[in-house]
Amino acid sequence: MGLTAELVSLPTEDIPLDGLWYSPPPREAVRETPNETVREAPNEAPNEAVREAVMLMHGNGGNFYSGPVRFLPRHLVPRGYACLAFNRRGHETLTTRTREPEGNAFQTAEQAMADNVTARGFVASRGFGSPVVIGHSNGGLYAARHVADYPGVRALVLLSAHCGGPEMLARASALGLLAADRHPELAARARELVAAGQPDALMLMPGWWYVTSAASYLDMERNVPRLTEAAARISCPVLYLRGELEDRELYPAEDFAARAAGPVDVRIIEGADHFYTGRQDTVGRMVADWLDAVLGDAG
Repeated sequence: MGLTAELVSLPTEDIPLDGLWYSPPPREAVRETPNETVREAPNEAPNEAVREAVMLMHGNGGNFYSGPVRFLPRHLVPRGYACLAFNRRGHETLTTRTREPEGNAFQTAEQAMADNVTARGFVASRGFGSPVVIGHSNGGLYAARHVADYPGVRALVLLSAHCGGPEMLARASALGLLAADRHPELAARARELVAAGQPDALMLMPGWWYVTSAASYLDMERNVPRLTEAAARISCPVLYLRGELEDRELYPAEDFAARAAGPVDVRIIEGADHFYTGRQDTVGRMVADWLDAVLGDAG
């Protein structure tokens, strides 16, 4: 099935959030006459083909056209799920739409949470006040925090959501990501730059995602929410996937399940890395099947 998507841009106080709104095609109205079946074009009434709406949240350095946020709609839309795949202001690593730099290198926890609220407002404007929430990696952490802050969501899917908190920076660095073995040095340098009035000064990191700003580095150390603290306030059904090749402490599915206020289905994807390379269709079908089971299969 080919997908049709509307390019959207959601305003914020500064940088708009670009994305795609995927929606199933409206069902044709069928009218029987004595001699023929007449199929009438859909009118402007609400699209009855849409069962639920889904917010898709990308990970660090991601965007609405790559990774799980890209491949999930082709599994969800044919089953009646409208999807909003959107950029947070912290998308890519570094990008620009004017001559001012933007992107993940400047992100903060407060900004990420605000962007998810903006996206929620857009989905509500399309008639869905409590959309299903799906997030990958850093997007999974903020998906969990969003659901904790906005109860009433019927289902949450976490795709390799990281642990959050200052322990995320420490654990990821220990695995060779982010600051690697230079965390004390880089933290001290970030404090110096911020104190000198240079919060947007860029610093290279030895591990992925390789570059950040001084203020964003300190924000990552101090303000990123903890996944397990959000878990204690989440009562809706949750599906938490982790790749078999991923670190259990950095992506703590079992700990989340133990702390959650509601049911959590933990599944480990055999042979999968953090981006589910080669297992995208497996993950897509698994998520769609689970949502059908939890929300009721409309056939």
